[in-house]
Amino acid sequence: MKDNAWLALTLRAMRGKRIVVVGDIMLDEWLWGRVSRISPEAPVPVVEVQDQSYTLGGAGNVANNLAALGARVRLIGVVGDDQAAQRVRDLCKTLRIDTSGIASVRSRPTTQKTRIVAHNQQVVRADREHVGGLDARAAKSIRAAVAALDGEVDGAIVSDYGKGLISAPIVRALLAFKHRVVVAGDPKPRNLDAFAGVDCIAPNTAEAEGAAGTPIRTDADLAAAARQLLRRTGCRYVLITRGEHGMTLFAKSQPPFTVPAIARQVYDVSGAGDTVISALTLALVAGASIQRAVELASIAAGVVVEKLGTATASPKEILHFAEHEGIAHAKRFGGARARRR
Repeated sequence: MKDNAWLALTLRAMRGKRIVVVGDIMLDEWLWGRVSRISPEAPVPVVEVQDQSYTLGGAGNVANNLAALGARVRLIGVVGDDQAAQRVRDLCKTLRIDTSGIASVRSRPTTQKTRIVAHNQQVVRADREHVGGLDARAAKSIRAAVAALDGEVDGAIVSDYGKGLISAPIVRALLAFKHRVVVAGDPKPRNLDAFAGVDCIAPNTAEAEGAAGTPIRTDADLAAAARQLLRRTGCRYVLITRGEHGMTLFAKSQPPFTVPAIARQVYDVSGAGDTVISALTLALVAGASIQRAVELASIAAGVVVEKLGTATASPKEILHFAEHEGIAHAKRFGGARARRR
């Protein structure tokens, strides 16, 4: 069997798996243009806008990544009663993402991030959002939508962008399913305790630092932070994404190991964490080992960071990338002989 035969088999097994994404839904607006002069009003570039586009962001980007990998996706979250909300629903319809679990809340706007990009570089970003917790009615609606999916899904991803939707009761509702499913998440540091008992969390280094309350400067620091997160959440795995250093998996029952980053050229890391948690969870649902799931997630991340803007990786792109760049196999993590990065 060829070295990457498992990859094709796993990608095939991932197709059609039923995944629910619960989290903070966003709309990403992109203004594309060029800069030819500096404003006479202030020392800032004047961007001549030549095009405009919209993509799903936050939990929506997780759903988009899952759909690109062939999953059957349901999205649960809240939007406002505004034009951005309609755009979210239209994008989901195009991607065949089930939106029956999306609630409209008039008292808060749909989270929207507007990015102005010139000459393939982001110039500025403007956010429109409300980050307070949900009111009692909206929170009850979200919990009911989650509970109704018992037996209807194979896996769940909790996508926490700190906009007030994710809470411990929502996570507990997923973990209480009679038909047990894989539950993974990407918590914000201040909300870590809400993720108690999930199968896997996948913070980046900065988030792991914030959650552990200690700076991460060496491999030993990283291992210590991961152990603290494992103890505090009781989850099976902590996967810490480390940018150009790849990603390292920690578990109570297994030695840590690292998959090195394999991107040929990094254009944009926006949404790469969404790709990682999507590919990882879907691979686990399809029956892959945690090690293979991490390898697949690393390859998918390598694909998307070579694209500008929030992006996805298709099975065809993943296979092509692995064929031409090779698969970055996991290796033992040398936490005991840490070196300063």
